[in-house]
Amino acid sequence: MAFGAGALISAISFDLFEEAATTAERKSIAFVGLAIGALVYFGGDWMLDRRGGDGRKDIEGDQEGADGEGIALGSVLDGIPESFVIGGSLVSGGSVSLAIVAAAFISNIPEGLASTAGLKTTGRSNREIVLLWVKIVIVSGISSLIGYVVLDKTSPDVGAFAQAFAAGAMLTMLADTMMPEAFEEGGKLVGLLTVLGFSVAVLISALD
Repeated sequence: MAFGAGALISAISFDLFEEAATTAERKSIAFVGLAIGALVYFGGDWMLDRRGGDGRKDIEGDQEGADGEGIALGSVLDGIPESFVIGGSLVSGGSVSLAIVAAAFISNIPEGLASTAGLKTTGRSNREIVLLWVKIVIVSGISSLIGYVVLDKTSPDVGAFAQAFAAGAMLTMLADTMMPEAFEEGGKLVGLLTVLGFSVAVLISALD
């Protein structure tokens, strides 16, 4: 989880917000989008936490009292910004950004395992859990399509705002859930692993 967080920080910095700040005709647009994305994610995450989704990234699966719907909706909330950005990356480069895909993939493995453990504690059967994840994949795919359409058909300012909005949401998610959980379970070693993830993602971005 720490490695994935570092990779996502790199992708947000060099493949997302930097591009938003560069392409925006009015530079303030990128910073406004970053702030609004952070606030929207914070508000959505706060509401879902109250519905029982606060333990969706608990790696040990210690999620007694968790609510299956809250966990599922929380996973959707976490995945939408990443999927939106992956779809949008097709616009500028003609192909999906390898750095963003790698960062999202690495970070989503422990997230998915933790969320599945939480769903098991709510009494969901294996079949129900698999079907739920299929639905989440479909929603993420639709988010990617929306990202492609929005960033391809709009003005530079609107596209920059959308990218910065996603960056703000993703960065808030990292600071609010992934990094605290990683540190709680991994201790001080997490710092080194985060830097390693960041470095690997920078290298992938340079080769992309």
